Amino acid sequence: MSDMAMKTINSIRILSADTVQKAKSGHPGAPMGMAPLAYALYQYQLKANPADPKWPDRDRFVLSSGHASALLYSLLHLYGYGLTMDDMKQFRQWGSLTPGHPEYRHTVGVETTTGPLGQGVANAVGFAIAETMMAAHFNREGFPVVDHRTYAICGDGCMMEGISSEAASLAGTLKLGKLTLLYDDNEISIEGNTDIAFREDVGARFLAYGWDVIRVKDGNDWEQVCAAIEQAKGTDKPTLIICPTIIGYGCDAKAGTPSAHGEPLGEENVLAAARKLGMPDEPFTIADDVYAHCKESAARNQAAEDAWKAMFEKYSEAYPELAKEFCDWLTGKGAEKLFEDEALWAFEGKIATRATSGEMINRLAKLMPNLVGGSADLAPSNKTNIKGGGDYSAENRAGRNLHFGVREHAMAAICNGIALHGGLQVFCGTFFVFSDYMKHAMRLSAIMKLPVTYVLTHDSIGVGEDGLTHEPIEQLAGLRAIPDLLVFRPADGRETAAGWDVALNCGLPTALVLTRQNLPQYEGSGKAALKGGYILSDSEKATPDVILMASGSEVEQVMQAKALLKDRGIDARVVSMPCMELFEMQDEAYKASVLPAEIRARVAMEAASTMPWYKYVGLDGEVLGIDHYGASAPAAKLFAEFGFTAENVAAAAERVLKK
Repeated sequence: MSDMAMKTINSIRILSADTVQKAKSGHPGAPMGMAPLAYALYQYQLKANPADPKWPDRDRFVLSSGHASALLYSLLHLYGYGLTMDDMKQFRQWGSLTPGHPEYRHTVGVETTTGPLGQGVANAVGFAIAETMMAAHFNREGFPVVDHRTYAICGDGCMMEGISSEAASLAGTLKLGKLTLLYDDNEISIEGNTDIAFREDVGARFLAYGWDVIRVKDGNDWEQVCAAIEQAKGTDKPTLIICPTIIGYGCDAKAGTPSAHGEPLGEENVLAAARKLGMPDEPFTIADDVYAHCKESAARNQAAEDAWKAMFEKYSEAYPELAKEFCDWLTGKGAEKLFEDEALWAFEGKIATRATSGEMINRLAKLMPNLVGGSADLAPSNKTNIKGGGDYSAENRAGRNLHFGVREHAMAAICNGIALHGGLQVFCGTFFVFSDYMKHAMRLSAIMKLPVTYVLTHDSIGVGEDGLTHEPIEQLAGLRAIPDLLVFRPADGRETAAGWDVALNCGLPTALVLTRQNLPQYEGSGKAALKGGYILSDSEKATPDVILMASGSEVEQVMQAKALLKDRGIDARVVSMPCMELFEMQDEAYKASVLPAEIRARVAMEAASTMPWYKYVGLDGEVLGIDHYGASAPAAKLFAEFGFTAENVAAAAERVLKK
């Protein structure tokens, strides 16, 4: 084992410990134990150029153990990604480039936001899937323009989380041979030794998933780790490399103990560790020869990118249309003008919005060859199948239909990875009630501002006979509470088209919340829905007596109520509100034109929790919703029994007018 390698590894260890110590919070133990794994990867294996962090054919690295962020920041500092020593000293502080957990878009070199354990494993599976899909579409003989690998480091906590099991099972089924997972097996959790809750044979589990498993004898030996990574390159299966490590390695007072996990080591212990490992006493001190050694990796990878660029230039000459398409896919071009075609907006008759969404997917798929997606074993119900698109599998990387199996949580996080990879526009589907299974991955979509489209069907008590376990009540309110997630519940086919327009062009994740039951088409719906809320049917008078509001299927009831009220001499305006978030993005003048402050008589109806609507109806209005669970019966019976009728809307309007 070379002296320079150990000096660099120990520099990573102590820099990470110094970083946590100065912040007076963080996780020093894992970075100190994982330093040899990270060194082997960054120094000799990872194909990534710090001078061009967005090089399309770079390897992707995911630190699924996001609490060990000090390790990643130490690597980014040493390997030339622009993090300065001052940045390291500002770890976990306001406005710094070194937040407590790695944040995508915030720190150069961070490929995905991690911290919630197991999410990074699923993200890595998404990266690996995207690489194979892009390679199948673009590569030609002699031109492997897409040919890179995905690496992830995870710990015991990641292995305990169910999402990593879901994702690993799918990865094995799909034979994602360019995916390598390095398992930091330090056998320590916050509460003590992992034996208290986690005694399984992880390697045997992954073998059962269809992975190759390599057991490194000593995770502190970077050469063994490097050899294992090389071995992983020779298989057509994903590979798990199990690396036994010691948490807090080098700190005699805390190594191998839970106290090394989530708290600073203490100044005296950091100093003692530095001396034991042959590092300077002065914190945040890195020797010049360590920096020089790390630059050798950058030089190698610059040469690799130069060779790729030369190849791509020849590829552009041989396949100019493909080369242009490759660049367009990566820059996200292609969707912004599609919706100028009026044919995309055309629907007739009573149709469920899940069906109009399915029609939109297939209309768009003909125009966007990089539109891909699938469902958690519900494609026939979610209407998410791309007809003629083929099924993506280990045998068919060109398939556009992804089959995630009954794995909602992993599905959402895998789609995050596909979106992060770049080049593909991805969607996924399940029943709306099961969005609870994948909410944290959806939250991370929003945190990272990833344009993932969630097709969430069977959106209310309209599910009917399936009963209360399958009837969403609180889910709309829950998703609407997530910042930067657009929740779009269309009332007809043209509003569904607007939802897809938003999803493909807004740069944010979008949840399309869709009905099982058939809905009518409305005159005047469509592109106005791009503003989130709009006047679907206005009053005959200059100022309406009452404003009726709804989203989705309940627009039908409020439209009928408008007619009932007209017969009673009451003039109503109907506002369709498919997306509250988009409506809130509009300027005050527009919002006031739709919901004038002087009109205080307002009624809202939605077959869900009433909570989100009170900001629009005010103190003088009423919300007709459902703040209890549903029942098993035909949808029409449930709507009548739970009060979702035009007569109830009309009666509520009369009540608010009397206030």
